[in-house]
Amino acid sequence: MKKLLFACFLFFCLACSVQGQTPQLDEAKQLFDLAWDTQDDEMRITNRKKVMELAPESPYGMYCKAWFQRQDNDYKSSLATSEALVLRYPAFSQGYYNNAVCYEQLNENQKAIRNYSKAVELNPKFADAYYSRGILKKDLGDNQGAMQDYNKAIELDPKDALAYLNRGVLKKDLGDNQGAMQDYNKAIELDPKYANAYNNRGILKYNSGDNLGAMQDYNKAIELDPKLALAYYNRGILKADLGDNQGAMQDFNKAIELNPKFATAYYSRGVLKYNLGDNQGAMQDYNKAIELNPKYADAYNNRGALKKNLGDNQGAMQDYNEAIELDPKDAYAYYNRGVLKCGSGQKESGCLDFSKAGELGLVRAYEAIKEYCQ
Repeated sequence: MKKLLFACFLFFCLACSVQGQTPQLDEAKQLFDLAWDTQDDEMRITNRKKVMELAPESPYGMYCKAWFQRQDNDYKSSLATSEALVLRYPAFSQGYYNNAVCYEQLNENQKAIRNYSKAVELNPKFADAYYSRGILKKDLGDNQGAMQDYNKAIELDPKDALAYLNRGVLKKDLGDNQGAMQDYNKAIELDPKYANAYNNRGILKYNSGDNLGAMQDYNKAIELDPKLALAYYNRGILKADLGDNQGAMQDFNKAIELNPKFATAYYSRGVLKYNLGDNQGAMQDYNKAIELNPKYADAYNNRGALKKNLGDNQGAMQDYNEAIELDPKDAYAYYNRGVLKCGSGQKESGCLDFSKAGELGLVRAYEAIKEYCQ
């Protein structure tokens, strides 16, 4: 989740980049600043349009034009506008910020990093540029760099709930659950209507065994944002764990209704259908999950198990092979393939699969070795 709007900042070196200030240009700058400062979306748009009318060739007018193009998802045009902006006004940090956002959307990540860095070089108090660069660094696997950028963004803007949320996600990924909880709590304190923060805190509570707390947070997230598919999905997982299969099915259905491309929701609904004896429904959901995410190793493994139960050993073998190719550390796929091989007379190869599953930590694989391989 990216935050594409940012608050009003003091932009360094701006005065020297705009020569010949006029009353009209002064008014455009005032409206430009107001557009970022107001919480009224309609007023923001109105002010930006006025800026473009008053001073279309000023840095303010050019940036507003690029912003509107970006809102229309026309990233190439928006980039062309902001590239022209920084050529004409090289000290205007927001132009580099817009460049970076567009480059990121166009999958030119190194150019995006360079432009975010240029924006903070020109304006060391540009909190959103640090924050956005942090998100990109995390996506690129630079967790240390991402943490530094999130920390800086929060230092500059201690009331930015979104920065706390994303730093919490990073801390959770790094195993710092206590730090993650603190950041989620802070995000909720700053914005009590922040549905995603409740959802993420619910996941953390669920993982720590606090099912009641997790349920309360998922419920609150859904109350605040009834279209938050992730919250329905997570609540469905919890309900399934608690034995409420009907409630889990309703939540998975709702998650898929809200996001028809939610591969994990199809997979989890498939698991639930399989456990309830609905093999046809489970197969349909596994197929859909794989269609949406052809690299979904768990879905291949589970579909393979279902195919084996339905007598399609060849199809099961193909799925197990695909699961292992996609995830060579999937102990369950090795185990399942070992069972299938041993059952079809490929004892030596099957026992190697059991051995591999055991090496990967699946204890019951050693019981299978005793049963099939002695």
